[in-house]
Amino acid sequence: MPLPKIATPTYELELPSTGKPINYRPFLVKEEKLLVLALESEDNKQITTAIKTVIKSCISTKGIKVETLPTFDIEYLFLNIRGKSVGEELEVNIICPDDKVTEVPVTIDLDEIQVQKSDDHTNRIQIDSNIMMEMKYPSLDQFIKNNFDFKEGNQMDQSFDLIASCIDKIYTEDEVWSTADCTKKEVKEFLESMNSSQFKDIEKFFETMPKLQHSLTIKNPKTKVESEVVLEGLASFFG
Repeated sequence: MPLPKIATPTYELELPSTGKPINYRPFLVKEEKLLVLALESEDNKQITTAIKTVIKSCISTKGIKVETLPTFDIEYLFLNIRGKSVGEELEVNIICPDDKVTEVPVTIDLDEIQVQKSDDHTNRIQIDSNIMMEMKYPSLDQFIKNNFDFKEGNQMDQSFDLIASCIDKIYTEDEVWSTADCTKKEVKEFLESMNSSQFKDIEKFFETMPKLQHSLTIKNPKTKVESEVVLEGLASFFG
């Protein structure tokens, strides 16, 4: 006689990038084991891969390609899945900014952590009076490649590759070029032909990109100094 099946609750949230509703469930014991092993390895790439695997398993909405979701969508999804799985509060240790040594334990309500969007953020960039560019957000796979797979002396090329991979279209009033139809070399040469001011406009796209963020005030128990601390990105919430 087969054992009874345990019912699993489902929840809904909206993706920060598109507002599309997503149905998801808490992670199961087998998935929690995968996460624990990855966290114990202290290997960032292994941790991120485990997070991606868990998210794939927990999402029930059809047609969602986890690999192509922006990094901030992935982080927001995982944080909510984690909240419904093991608790809505997260314990983190934060180093006090005033002495950069003392650690203070802080309890954070996961409902208070949101993806923050900058008012001056745009994915359309005016290169000159005739040429415009449309950017797309880096996927989780691109994020892993460009943050955890650096080879010595190759950081500049990796950063350039990330920027090039996030250019979606280049267009003028008369013509549109999709980078999907261009070679990697062509896109790289296009970037290298820019002046510093034009390139800074592209960098601003990444600097103002939506981020998983939470601000809080902590007090150093030794110096009694209060400091404002901003946590950004998923890794900050596992400190």
